[in-house]
Amino acid sequence: MPREHPPVGAVAGEVGVPFLEDGHDHRARHHARRRDLCAGDETLQSAARRMSELNIGSLPICGPDDRLHGIITDRDIVVKCLAKGKDPKVMTAGQLAQGKPVTIDVEADAGHVLQTMERDHIRRLPIISDHRLVGMISEADLARHLSEKQVGRFVEGVCATA
Repeated sequence: MPREHPPVGAVAGEVGVPFLEDGHDHRARHHARRRDLCAGDETLQSAARRMSELNIGSLPICGPDDRLHGIITDRDIVVKCLAKGKDPKVMTAGQLAQGKPVTIDVEADAGHVLQTMERDHIRRLPIISDHRLVGMISEADLARHLSEKQVGRFVEGVCATA
């Protein structure tokens, strides 16, 4: 069966999705951040505190079965709680979970990760294995492994208006 994308580490050049050029195995599993960062029934105040302590801008929202229900961002807390006069000491992260998040399989290659993030204009991508959350990839995680030119194309693709 032919591959949809060149192997990870291949140079895609000026056309198509940019690929990582450093020769390492860049499947999603190698960029997954700790799964234990899930929010769920914790308050938004607690979630915001964890984001601040960990210097991150989002937390996945999971149920007790480790299944992903959504993602909460620092912006969500401001716009959907504080700006509406709600109490972050009472409102929970789970109350903000809406819709079905875009995800990627743990075995996906870097090209697929980049293509998915660009197509859906997202900066954070949950990594799934057996229908369960195993980690997250952010644009910052990818930027550490992309060339300057690739970062520019990636940011342009994610930030472009649909």
